[in-house]
Amino acid sequence: MTVTWDDGDRPFSEAFQDHYFSKADGRAECGHVFIDANRLGERWQAGGPFGIGELGFGTGLNFCETFRRWKTLRRPDGHLAFTSFELFPLGKADIDRVLSHWPEIDAERVALTAHWPERAEGAITIDADPQTRLTVICADALKALTALPDRFDAWYLDGFAPSRNPDMWSQELMRAVFDHTAPGGTFGTYAAAGFVRRNLQAAGFTVERRPGFAGKREMLAGFRPAAR
Repeated sequence: MTVTWDDGDRPFSEAFQDHYFSKADGRAECGHVFIDANRLGERWQAGGPFGIGELGFGTGLNFCETFRRWKTLRRPDGHLAFTSFELFPLGKADIDRVLSHWPEIDAERVALTAHWPERAEGAITIDADPQTRLTVICADALKALTALPDRFDAWYLDGFAPSRNPDMWSQELMRAVFDHTAPGGTFGTYAAAGFVRRNLQAAGFTVERRPGFAGKREMLAGFRPAAR
């Protein structure tokens, strides 16, 4: 993946002609769109294992911010499995450059980059600490997810903009996400495009429009009904 950098040192994908995260504050955006929308803080209080699935690992910012929050809220018996799908993984130097902009996640950045391979391919597994495992699957999301037996408690739907990267929001992939969501499991996404909402609903999710981040009018969140 070819990455360029704007004046604010924000990474831009040449392939998808889109930035990796909000100009306002990517770390705060993660909190609003993914952590809060999925009600992770209160759900982690139950303890036990918890699985998060993510479409689009990108810079690793979502993982690092989630890991930071998780460490402050988890129970002693809690275990987080964070699984992300990324067809075009960034190199270690680019990831480190991006994440260095947030001193709040310095410890998490180091935990990630210390174990990120020089050549990212296949399935990358990193035990960030005894209660936290990251798996990044460097492959087509639909094919890789379909092959997995896992079901996740929460999803971060974070591909590039639907207009730039429609395959990441297709009806087939949203159906695979639904099939790999535990009953009562949730999702959050910054996306609010009509076809994304319709594809999520067609897959079986109950979908809600919510206020977006940093002045964005809407985002989507929802859940898999417990009975399905």
